[in-house]
Amino acid sequence: MNDDAHLVEANRIEAGRKLFAQRCDFVAGAVSTDVMPDPGPPEIAFAGRSNVGKSSLVNALTGRTTLARVSHTPGRTQQVNFFSLADDRMRLVDLPGYGYAKVSKQQLAGWTGLIKLYLKGRSTLRRVCLLIDSRHGIKDVDAEIMKLLDAAAVPYRIVLTKADEPKQDELAAVIAEVTATARKHPAALPDPLVTSSREKRGVEELRADLADLIAD
Repeated sequence: MNDDAHLVEANRIEAGRKLFAQRCDFVAGAVSTDVMPDPGPPEIAFAGRSNVGKSSLVNALTGRTTLARVSHTPGRTQQVNFFSLADDRMRLVDLPGYGYAKVSKQQLAGWTGLIKLYLKGRSTLRRVCLLIDSRHGIKDVDAEIMKLLDAAAVPYRIVLTKADEPKQDELAAVIAEVTATARKHPAALPDPLVTSSREKRGVEELRADLADLIAD
């Protein structure tokens, strides 16, 4: 990377830091599409299997510890939670986890249906961060969501979470597999981001990536 490229990247990182350092407030929690906030600023949704680390990543991005509830119990996020960032320049949307959760099959089916309705029908949705556990890679239920996003032409970036947990060779294999898979999907951005909320790995890069969406 030459000096100009380094400068551009440094400016992107700083723009992301400034954006996510601003005030971030809870707007609403919705259990159905008819009670969601009216469409407004660009929305960035965080989707993934139960216990993949969505709430931890939202907290890491915003530099808070309690903005989004964190739990080791799959299925703790039970509604679509909307957060207003930087005087409503952007909204962050924390979706319920799909797949396995310690709830009834009826509840899980309801959440999954709500997630799908939001992902394919929200007019202000600009980007989905599709979180994939770096210990496990893409599962069948993730592939189903990827197909839905492809069909709805909603751009999404795969974000590998918990990258501090697998061994380096195991992580490298998952990154290679996920990258190859993403490049076969028309709505997927080609390069996944690798993150660890615990070690703050990849958080600056993800902030910069999202800040690009509302750059003047």
